[in-house]
Amino acid sequence: MHISIYGRFFVYLWYPISIMLKKTRIVSHCIASLMGIFLFSVQDRVSAQTSVSTIHFIDYQRSIPKISELLNRKEDTLMKQFREKNLSWPARYVYIRSFKYDSQLEVWVKNTRDEKYKLFKSYKVCALAGTLGPKRMAGDYQVPEGFYYINEFKPRSEYHLSLGLNYPNASDRILSDSSQPGGDIYIHGSCVTTGCIPITDAQIEELYILAAHAKDMGEDFIPVHIFPVNFNNARSVDYLNKYLQTFAEYTPFAKSMRSAFYYFEKYREVPFVMVNGKGEYVTEEVAPEAEVKIANARPVESQKKAQSTRAPRPQRISPVKEDDLAKVVDKLPLYPGGNGAFQDFLNRLSKDGLKDLDEGQTKTFVMVEYVIDSEGKPVYAKVIRGGNENINEKIEDAFLAMPQWSPASRSGKNVAIRLKQTIMIGAD
Repeated sequence: MHISIYGRFFVYLWYPISIMLKKTRIVSHCIASLMGIFLFSVQDRVSAQTSVSTIHFIDYQRSIPKISELLNRKEDTLMKQFREKNLSWPARYVYIRSFKYDSQLEVWVKNTRDEKYKLFKSYKVCALAGTLGPKRMAGDYQVPEGFYYINEFKPRSEYHLSLGLNYPNASDRILSDSSQPGGDIYIHGSCVTTGCIPITDAQIEELYILAAHAKDMGEDFIPVHIFPVNFNNARSVDYLNKYLQTFAEYTPFAKSMRSAFYYFEKYREVPFVMVNGKGEYVTEEVAPEAEVKIANARPVESQKKAQSTRAPRPQRISPVKEDDLAKVVDKLPLYPGGNGAFQDFLNRLSKDGLKDLDEGQTKTFVMVEYVIDSEGKPVYAKVIRGGNENINEKIEDAFLAMPQWSPASRSGKNVAIRLKQTIMIGAD
């Protein structure tokens, strides 16, 4: 039997059927599970793991002056908040879930295996880069979506404090770019983001303490589930449905995330999640009354504005040959002013495109492919999905007019690279 530890999740190729049959809700998955790679939470199915270290994790954290000061300053306040909510301090189990579109991060806690989770607090996420959909490559400015766990405590972070996530996970390794899936995804402070989940310094201090205590008490792999939307919010679900009208291939992924969301809503237990051989998440069955339909994709070209009478523009052709585009780089290109400045550029495009939406539209999504050459110059841009004639032309022109970037590099040499970016037009 081959079993490799994957945080509070396990990734493995075989698992005893006798253990799987302990919950009747997962019997239907048994045959399929033997064919794939499994990823699931066992928080409520096994005892908390105990540390083999002779030094308790919380004591190690206290040995760091910054964390020692933090614990002395914040711990009493947290204990008081727990008492006010009739929660036992410190929490032995912590579960975190975040909602991209809603810019929200929830912290759930409990103290025994059989206890149901209770909501401790909900934090406002300061800002999220990218749009809906999972992260699929380095440099796409996307926050991941899926099922993760905390794999790093980083007290000496440039963003005050950081909690690292195990991206790429088993699913990401199959579905993301094989050479450059990306990494270094954190929940952190400072309220700025380059593809992470930023909260305020005060909030990351609380979360860091809660997670440190849970790890000290044996929860080595604290689950963090990142959803596209809060499926209890009708406005958010409507937004997701509109997104799927353009990106229909995202629908199966969104439905698997929805299923996991409603499993927790129904049982207040972290859902059992598997990854099959295709990299798809397979979640436990959800009761019919918890179902929320995600609309089927419909043609985007419904109500168009009057077609332009201008002559069609010549086809865009990249001046960089396919063989000269780097497939792997040591350093990605950087927009002048950094990732924050690039996000400002995307936000401006989003607002400027509002007037060019088709009649009856309030939002649309556009995916643009662009090339940054070995000197850092944007030399090619082409909208490959979504939008309309006016929007696409302006986006392509804007990308070609970008200032010179710091170029990508490979083995000490500057190289050209092709990137993709999703832009929401008509953002709130």
